[in-house]
Amino acid sequence: DHSEKWKLFDLLQPGELAIELTESCAMTPAASVSGLYFAHPDARYFSVGRIDRDQVEDYVRRKGVGLREGERWLQPNLAYDPA
Repeated sequence: DHSEKWKLFDLLQPGELAIELTESCAMTPAASVSGLYFAHPDARYFSVGRIDRDQVEDYVRRKGVGLREGERWLQPNLAYDPA
């Protein structure tokens, strides 16, 4: 859910570095990148599966947004067709 970038941008104020977010939360200039990196010597990479509707419903409830908005931001990771 890239919409969480808005919170990070409010906190970090990257506008002072001439980095901005588009309305779809893409960063400009295009060479800009963001991520959350957690280091630990025993850390291992793993992938997660697609998100089911019950998980999305729980997520949007906790985030305080509507189901359609949550589905829009999570679309590439959904295990179902939100249509």
